[in-house]
Amino acid sequence: MYRLALLAFSMMVTTLLARQPNVIIIFTDDQGSIDMNIYGAKDLETPNMDSLARRGTRFTQFYAAAPICSPSRVGLMTGRTPQHGGLSVNVGLTAVGMPSEQVTIAEELKKAGYVTAHIGKWHLGNSKQTIPNGQGFDYSFGHYVGCIDNYSHFFYWRGPNKHDLWRNGKEVFYNGEFFPDLMVKEASEFIDKNKAKPFFIYFAMNTPHYPYQGSPKWLEHYKDLEYPRNLYAAFLSTIDERIGQLLKKVDDSGLTKDTIVIFQSDHGASAEVSAHGGGGYSGEYRGAKFSLYEGGLRVPAIISWPGNIPENAVRGQMATGCDWYPTILELCKLPAMQHRIDGKSLLPVIKSTDAPSAHSSFNWKSGNAKAVREKDWKLVVTGKKNELYNIPDDPGEKNNQAGQNPEVVTRLIKVSQDYWKSIPVKK
Repeated sequence: MYRLALLAFSMMVTTLLARQPNVIIIFTDDQGSIDMNIYGAKDLETPNMDSLARRGTRFTQFYAAAPICSPSRVGLMTGRTPQHGGLSVNVGLTAVGMPSEQVTIAEELKKAGYVTAHIGKWHLGNSKQTIPNGQGFDYSFGHYVGCIDNYSHFFYWRGPNKHDLWRNGKEVFYNGEFFPDLMVKEASEFIDKNKAKPFFIYFAMNTPHYPYQGSPKWLEHYKDLEYPRNLYAAFLSTIDERIGQLLKKVDDSGLTKDTIVIFQSDHGASAEVSAHGGGGYSGEYRGAKFSLYEGGLRVPAIISWPGNIPENAVRGQMATGCDWYPTILELCKLPAMQHRIDGKSLLPVIKSTDAPSAHSSFNWKSGNAKAVREKDWKLVVTGKKNELYNIPDDPGEKNNQAGQNPEVVTRLIKVSQDYWKSIPVKK
């Protein structure tokens, strides 16, 4: 009896002292829908990103919360669509940003005892209340606006030219140092200081967003690719190496089995003039950044936690960037949030290929365009034109079936209208 009581007490203590998992979110910027070897790219070298998929679960129908930068990050940080999260456009130099009353995943984890860090791009606000330190992050290093030159750390795509590099709200200068290298250094130091307790790192890369600034090694490697694919590919492989350095730091710290790593691109690849008109690739998917077609919304997405979730697994259920928030809380065995969000926990899907999608439907809006996905159907509304596609049969969205299926169009228009009616109208 004594031995049984002692064993029970020992098990109880072990449970109480069991470490909550660390969480690292690696969020790339403007990475094309299939721009990884494991997603089908034949002309790229992405061994480190691919390694995450081999020791985790990757999604093949994963959607960004929006086809542009700031709103997509709202979905990730709040678990809400950008419209529910109060920010549906990109934040500029003077914009207020995401409302500070939004509850971020960093705030939830900090409340649970996590030490939290933002490292990299923010793009959700520049005021004291809306910078990372005002939104749940104990530590922040990076830039606040949409992109920077990786060596001067200036934002200069739309004037005025502005130096944009900050640590905990104070401007810092590292002129000439490659920003992705600075990110790895900052993350590594944060891990060293906080590895004895659970931590959350939002590793938000501003790459392969323009300017394409790949290393000489990779520019030489891809010299025979057509322009601008050669520049994009060199930059993507350059950042893949930095992702590898971050993952090696986790491994070398003995934290691999204690750390959930999530990987996602914020939306599809850019075809902007500043991106040399392209370089990223969406394969058969139509559209690119800014678009509500698959090439603008469908992104690579992976979750890895060796020993705790399936490894080298593939899931074809529809999922979204809003879903990481509740998924993280459930994996960390933390209480569900008390306010309304649009995300759903992906844990049932991660556990089983047979689980239904967490969403009966999901809605997007960009400018005046709207889209809604329900099971196999996707409706895209641009102006007065309705476009209906059966995504499994027609992932390239080439065959508009609105005329043949008016009842489906009518139903999805109502689903869309009902959802947007639930968004408070700003006065």
